[in-house]
This record gives sequence, structure tokens and C-alpha cells, in this order.
Amino acid sequence: MKVVKALPDKRLWKRYSLLAGVDEAGRGPLAGPVVAAAVILPQNFYNTEIDDSKRLSALKREKAYRIITDVAVCYSFGIIEPCIIDKINILNATKLAMQRAINGLYPQPEIVLIDALNIEELSFQQIALVRGDTISISIAAASILAKVKRDAMMRDYHRIYPRYYFNKHKGYPTKLHRDCIMRYGPCYIHRKTFRLL
Repeated sequence: MKVVKALPDKRLWKRYSLLAGVDEAGRGPLAGPVVAAAVILPQNFYNTEIDDSKRLSALKREKAYRIITDVAVCYSFGIIEPCIIDKINILNATKLAMQRAINGLYPQPEIVLIDALNIEELSFQQIALVRGDTISISIAAASILAKVKRDAMMRDYHRIYPRYYFNKHKGYPTKLHRDCIMRYGPCYIHRKTFRLL
């Protein structure tokens, strides 16, 4: 399996000790929040268990989550609910979630690596990396934190809205999910500005 090489992190750790990685989970689903995570790993940290969350099984993500939260200098989440996504659109909601996650870090970072996006309102030096979760261990760690956090939230929503099976598809536009929307209509956590059917 190809693992994250952490090349941007290694170069930047020579100049900065407080480097934050930022990523999100939940831009594409039809329901549920968008969740961003920001994490500052110890300087020169490396672990082969940490990889882009999309390349890890759920079990490996959970294991990696525990590793990250055990070793991190600090980490934080930003969560934007569907009603806000509908008001400001998913791109702006994603940026807001990322900004909130970064602002929640203590100590605050000296520089931020973000997966593919620039955040206009951010006061820190930032670097946007396309496919950052595959080349930066800090961004990969953030992607794992965001994914595990969001999946847990969607399992909680399943307990409230069991007939939509959010525990299975996590709000993504699967056939099962669309069939449930067709049968029952949208519920409170569906994104009304998204094409649901």
C-alpha cells in the first residue's frame, strides 16, 4: 500500500515547530454536517498507520484516530450543520468549518497546510496542497480525524432517524439513501439545496 511520504511536513518542520494540517469530511453527502479537523503533530512525527482516510478501512481509521489523538500536540474540530450549508453553500461551509477547527487549536499554529483550499479570512500563513491528504502526514491525520468524527455523528443521527440508515451510507448519495428519500421524503438533516433525487 502506498503511504503518505510527509515531504511538505519534513521541509516545513525545519522552520516551524507548530505546523497544522487541515482537512474535511462530508462535502459530497446529501445529509449531515460538513466536519473539518485541524491537528498539530509533534515535530518530525511519522507513522505508517497514518494515510489518506479514503485509503483506510473503517477499522484502520479508528486505530489511526487513536494514534493521532494520543500523540497530537493539539487537535480541534469545526462542524457546520445542514441548515447553514443550505444558507451559505457547501464551499463556504467547508471553509468556515476549517476556520473554526484552526481557531480551536491551542497552541495556535505558525503555519497551516490545507487540503486544496485557501481560507480568505485566515490570519495564519497557509499553503493549499492539491491532494494534500496523500502527500502530507499532517493533512492525512486531519482527514482521519474529520472522517471518524463525522461517521460517529452520522451513527448518532441513525438512532434519531433509523429509517434512513445513516449508519450505513453516512448521508452519501447511494441507491439505498435515495430510495429512503423517495419513500419518506427528506428529514431535518438533509441538505435542501442539494439534488436529493
